[in-house]
Amino acid sequence: MTPSTPLLSGLDDLLPDLVSLYKDLHAHPELSFQEHRTASVVAGRLRKQGWEVTEQVGRTGVVGVLRSGEGPTVLLRADMDALPVKEETGLPYASKATAFTDDGREVPVMHACGHDVHVTALLGTTALLAARRDAWRGTVVAVFQPAEEVGGAPAMLEDGFAERFPHPDVCLAQHTAPVPVGYAGSRPGTIMSSSDSLRVLLKGRGGHGSVPEGTVDPVVLAASVVLRLQTVVSREVAAADMAVVTVGSLHTGTKENIIPDTAELKINIRADGPAVRRRVMAAVERVVRLESAVSGADEPEIEHFQSYPLTRNDPEATARTGEILSGVMAGPGRFLTLPRPLSGSEDFGQFGEALGVPSVFWFFGTTDPALFPDFDPSGLSSPPTGVPGAHSGRFAPLAEPSVETGVRLMTTAAAHWLGDA
Repeated sequence: MTPSTPLLSGLDDLLPDLVSLYKDLHAHPELSFQEHRTASVVAGRLRKQGWEVTEQVGRTGVVGVLRSGEGPTVLLRADMDALPVKEETGLPYASKATAFTDDGREVPVMHACGHDVHVTALLGTTALLAARRDAWRGTVVAVFQPAEEVGGAPAMLEDGFAERFPHPDVCLAQHTAPVPVGYAGSRPGTIMSSSDSLRVLLKGRGGHGSVPEGTVDPVVLAASVVLRLQTVVSREVAAADMAVVTVGSLHTGTKENIIPDTAELKINIRADGPAVRRRVMAAVERVVRLESAVSGADEPEIEHFQSYPLTRNDPEATARTGEILSGVMAGPGRFLTLPRPLSGSEDFGQFGEALGVPSVFWFFGTTDPALFPDFDPSGLSSPPTGVPGAHSGRFAPLAEPSVETGVRLMTTAAAHWLGDA
């Protein structure tokens, strides 16, 4: 099928409802593996559209299956979870939600990564596919995944996904990007980095703040570790390679005049290849252990609690999909080949790897073009200074054009891989 597929003929009528849905999802975000309301909304809509629906796949995931005769099987994925971020957009539908984390902390919750756009766009695609089964042949598996990058894809696969649902010929997914509406892009091969998360417990020796000489201060130790880790990439990774080391969490102490016994750090590591990944991981562990030894602290505990491989696009399938999606964007040169892998990470690729089929992942812009007076398309992977990006409390996709673009891209890609009626 071509970008003018008849499946898109009903989109204009759907858009008002889809935009309302998007705003509702944005106002009611849920943390990873807590997406109960979102999953219920998804399952209810899929059933009304005529899909076979299975809930609680990988805890809170939803899978819809729709058949229309003999033909290819296409998997379409959207992620559902939100982040522990306080929304600062000022939108009339801004989130005021809070939730409790696994360790019992109450945190603000926001869709600061565009997953509400992903869910809405896929529900738009599922509605169009269900309404025009006469326009295509094959089977569609719509996957609404919980906990993106924090265990959602593995949880669904471990829950018997391969045995419970039709085996796809290709897996497709998309993600918002903090670039102008009207641009999209992908690349063959590696498109996103690997991700590893460490939990480090530094073991000092506590005491009274007035007599630090009788203690081993884990606060000072933690500060030394954090600063030293900043040299791992700048001094141990070649300029031609890509790696990121981030200390995203540091917790220690209860009172200003008490030196605590321990400090906990959570560290995230990104890399663009296995060799770089191994080198950085080894350097991080070396810094943590030797800084502890220099401080006179006990041996630290280092727990490797999350790991996701590189996200790789199948070159042939990506070229085929990119060619068809370029026709969706308004004007030439709007569907771009990303010059390099992004430093972010994904777990979508684990579906294709586990099922032994090609994957294609692409990005599309959702941000107001007025924020980009000198937009350079070669910078698609990174917004300029001052433009709120993913995981920011000010991240605010333009509702209607973002939803419409997402539906057009996903529906066109699905139609291209399905059989003609």
